[in-house]
Amino acid sequence: MSIAVSFVLLLLWIPLRERLGIGTVANAIWVGVSIDLGMLILPEASSLPVAIALMLLGVVVNGISGAVYIGAQLGAGARDGLMTALSRVLSRPVGPVRIVLEVIVLVTGWLLGGPLGLGTVVYAIALGPVIQLALPHVLIPVRSVRGRKPGAAR
Repeated sequence: MSIAVSFVLLLLWIPLRERLGIGTVANAIWVGVSIDLGMLILPEASSLPVAIALMLLGVVVNGISGAVYIGAQLGAGARDGLMTALSRVLSRPVGPVRIVLEVIVLVTGWLLGGPLGLGTVVYAIALGPVIQLALPHVLIPVRSVRGRKPGAAR
């Protein structure tokens, strides 16, 4: 389902003029596969403190790893590209934009009958700020062959 939703979300990129890249396709497929693998091989938390630690660690690792692959500029995934495109178009930081997107997803899932737990709320509120904090440290400047930024005046 995650893979299908990723490809549907890419349609929202069209009016935002977001660029697709190899990272976009890889992310759309890999996120779905890794969800299935994680659910298959990772055990349930043995206690509440372990569950809370894993939840917080998951948000931090997901946010940093998201920033790293966005910073590589090989094409963001469907959700991340929507975040960066809206951030650019609305002239707003990625953190608050991602919070709004994740809260929309959270509410939609809940209205469709999905569970709403502490982890879901923490993820929705914390992922964007983690990405925003990490992104400046991992962003790779893209240059053309002649050393100028793409689109720069000659």
